[in-house]
Amino acid sequence: MSIERFRLDGQVAIVTGASRGIGKAIALTLAGLGAKVVVSSRKVEACQPVVDTIKASGGTAIAVACNVGDSSQLEQLVAATEVQLGAPRILVCNAASNPVYGPMANIDDKVFEKIMNVNVRSNITLINRVSQGMAAQGGGAVVLLSSVVGFAGSKNIGTYAVSKAADAQLARNYAIELGPKKIRVNAVAPGLIKTDFAEALWSGPGGDAFAQKTPLGRLGEPDDIAGVVAFLASDAARFVTGQTIITDGGVMIADPF
Repeated sequence: MSIERFRLDGQVAIVTGASRGIGKAIALTLAGLGAKVVVSSRKVEACQPVVDTIKASGGTAIAVACNVGDSSQLEQLVAATEVQLGAPRILVCNAASNPVYGPMANIDDKVFEKIMNVNVRSNITLINRVSQGMAAQGGGAVVLLSSVVGFAGSKNIGTYAVSKAADAQLARNYAIELGPKKIRVNAVAPGLIKTDFAEALWSGPGGDAFAQKTPLGRLGEPDDIAGVVAFLASDAARFVTGQTIITDGGVMIADPF
């Protein structure tokens, strides 16, 4: 297989939640492989440093503010992309929210709705919108960010886990729906990654203990996820669809004894 199948030259890619952490690493990686990247998050000022880094390396990128919980802003995100760079061939749904820590017995209805709207409904809206342009171009790739917590029980982030399990199911559903249009849909399920979003879980002794239980003996870094996303977005993964790739350093298969 030619190494060129990993390249993304000229393809337009939208990455949500791309101002920091995993999303930033994904945006930089896709740009390094030749994609024209739309760096998006709530505040455009937070996206601009990522855009500047890409441009400084000779790449193409724009910043577009978008609160993914607002359907009108999702439309504006795609419309701005189409006007400035063209219809996207790659969509990476990375933005997520988890404003609560504790048992589901105490979950407030509004908080539950926010998590599901941001983590699930926004992905549905974006996929439905960009799939039209992808189909017109002969195909495309969608990558959803799920999580290993979507494959296990959780006493403290249960609603978040439900939303991430749903994202893995979205990949399966849409892979079937959009396959005839040559659009592949997959998900990546990170383990514990050293980001600001997950700092409460990995900082301090708790993170050290978690790393010791991981077969690779360490916590994940954003770049560990970005490489998997780039593979799924590329033609190297042209026969991969409807899958969720667990990227957790081996935690899910670790010896319980």
